[in-house]
Amino acid sequence: MKTPSRVLVVGASLGGLSVVEALRREGYAGGVTLLGAERHLPYDRPPLSKKVLSGAVEPEKTFLRSESAVAQLDAEVILGDPAVRLDLTAREVHTAAGRVLRADVIVLATGIEPRRLPGQEKWAGVHVLRTVDDAVALRADLLENPRLVVVGEGVLGTEIAATARSMGLAVTLTGPQSAPLAGQLGPLVGGVLAKLHAERGVDLRLGVAVKQLVGGDDGRVAGVLLENGEVLPAERVVVAIGSRPATGWLAGSGLDLSDGIVCDARCRAAEGVYAVGDAASFHHEGLGVRLRLESRSNAVEQAMAVAANIVGKDKPYTPVPFFWTDQYETKIQTFGILSPEAEVAVVEGDPEKRQFVALYGKNGKVIGALGWNAIKAIRAYRQFVVDGKPWAEVGAQAS
Repeated sequence: MKTPSRVLVVGASLGGLSVVEALRREGYAGGVTLLGAERHLPYDRPPLSKKVLSGAVEPEKTFLRSESAVAQLDAEVILGDPAVRLDLTAREVHTAAGRVLRADVIVLATGIEPRRLPGQEKWAGVHVLRTVDDAVALRADLLENPRLVVVGEGVLGTEIAATARSMGLAVTLTGPQSAPLAGQLGPLVGGVLAKLHAERGVDLRLGVAVKQLVGGDDGRVAGVLLENGEVLPAERVVVAIGSRPATGWLAGSGLDLSDGIVCDARCRAAEGVYAVGDAASFHHEGLGVRLRLESRSNAVEQAMAVAANIVGKDKPYTPVPFFWTDQYETKIQTFGILSPEAEVAVVEGDPEKRQFVALYGKNGKVIGALGWNAIKAIRAYRQFVVDGKPWAEVGAQAS
């Protein structure tokens, strides 16, 4: 493979920045352009729903690299100019400001965007949380209003609920699942998480979907109407009902967008086009399945694999999926692809004591491991996931 003379990375995110850094570590000396839709230098997103929202960390502290460190990468950095169209044949990206950027290789790292409730834009006081500007705006609003309804009992919703309660707000958490994260982690862990939030004073209104938002005469949100007819009073609402790949600008490009940006095992979406991060779905040769992973560790590891492939190393991307969430003083970590329908066995500790390791099994083998306040203990079970350890051998260890 001929080494490209110029690489264009679309998306000044963790994944995008990591591609640029990995290329330089690989010895790539060609031209690099990093294009970002936001005006900020690349920043870390996990702190937004926790330390930035609570005020423990200033937004600038989330920046991944200083201006001088980015300058040392010897890359052209264009910020505040979203990509609006990809010309696959010409290998060109057109931007909102009218730029036309050409490159031999293009890496797509535009991530995901939050889903919204129908009509939520017309009510003041309704927020989503994806960007650092979102976090700053939400914090300012919460400091003026003591009552919050969080719509969505997934990872982001539960993290926001935990942070808001720690700030002293009255918080209601609502969503269709029977327990927080039950759809991702299953009923056992969901039940423990529900107890944790209830003990911390969160009003849990779960198991019923949201029908619509209710506004007041002043144009501000006044409540959340549930499908069962109940109205939850709300001075502020955060909508955290999931996300979708930010691929609208790629419509008509010729790329397969049926599951984010569909790639092969080398994270290649087309000749000379790669994708990394939350929007990229790829074939995992080790597991024999297609995956699209939304996690910090995936963005970094996938970027390294893509950089290696750009310089001709032909490296399949076969990660062990890793994820974590921090809520109150609790840290939950997982390896593998957890399924709510999987068998679950606690192999260390006790859920009632809020410190344990659980293994997840499906089709006769271990598919995942979860640690609840068990940072060191869970590491020993990563290999179980890698090896697909027979589930029959787990029973002897289960407590």
